[in-house]
Amino acid sequence: MAQVDVSVNGQSYRIACEDGQEDRLVDLATMVDEKVLELVNQIGQVGSNRLLVMAALIIADELVDLKNEAGSLQELEDNTSQQYTVLALQEITKRIENIADQVEQA
Repeated sequence: MAQVDVSVNGQSYRIACEDGQEDRLVDLATMVDEKVLELVNQIGQVGSNRLLVMAALIIADELVDLKNEAGSLQELEDNTSQQYTVLALQEITKRIENIADQVEQA
């Protein structure tokens, strides 16, 4: 298991992660640090714990929004796929009817 040093709000933390996930962990810590910095710029230093909780809530809110958006996109894709299937079946039905008409006339 790898150990990575990250910094959030000027404080260093040593965090364990799976081997090969070090860069991802650093990127995630950077995202958290950026959220904390945004909060510090808006409301000032109100304590590390409070800032970290607020940053976590903001990130969780963004995650919920993205999940909802992904669900809406999946629903739209499903509806579009169903519409395409209906149109394809209608086209196939027309072709079969045309072939049947030609057979009857022959």
